Amino acid sequence: MSLYLREHLTYDQARMEVLHEGKEGKDLYMKGICIQGGIKNANQRVYPINEIQKAVKTLNDQITSGYSVLGEVDHPDDLKINLDRVSHMITDMWMDGPNGYGKMKILPTPMGQLVKTMLESGVKLGVSSRGSGNVSEYGGGQVSDFEIITVDVVAQPSAPGAYPTAIYEHLLNTKGGNRAMGLAAEIRDDKKAQKYLREALTNIIKDLK
Repeated sequence: MSLYLREHLTYDQARMEVLHEGKEGKDLYMKGICIQGGIKNANQRVYPINEIQKAVKTLNDQITSGYSVLGEVDHPDDLKINLDRVSHMITDMWMDGPNGYGKMKILPTPMGQLVKTMLESGVKLGVSSRGSGNVSEYGGGQVSDFEIITVDVVAQPSAPGAYPTAIYEHLLNTKGGNRAMGLAAEIRDDKKAQKYLREALTNIIKDLK
């Protein structure tokens, strides 16, 4: 079963550039790293470079064929694009070394105007890739069958590592986590079993770093 995968990069991690292009420099762009390859990230996942290459090529093929790849402000809890929160459009993606880079055009939407105002005021914004894939439970968090859906714009944390990470993401990367989540769905009507599972999950969560 493919998992919903989000990966955050700060302004500095993404090596973000803010560019003015187009007629009289009226078009505003963000350009930088959108997904890092070959290293274990803050979510304890490793994206092999070949997985990122395939995902970047697929997304760029969509862009060059005329498909509009839209991104949002902040990171929703699913893969759906919410038009009322769209702030930018990805115009290009490419590989440079182990990383997937992207270029995003800020749109004149309400959220796009918010992003533009912050960027032009000197606010440092990060990015969050949003996609799906499988995570090896016993392979050190290796990601396979990776697909990038979009890249969102997110707030710069006040300190490195300050982004919150959802408990379920930690759990799914914990030994036995996938089995525990599946069991939870199977015993939803068994109160005694739910109590036992709740105690077991509490112990797992206490051990999370």
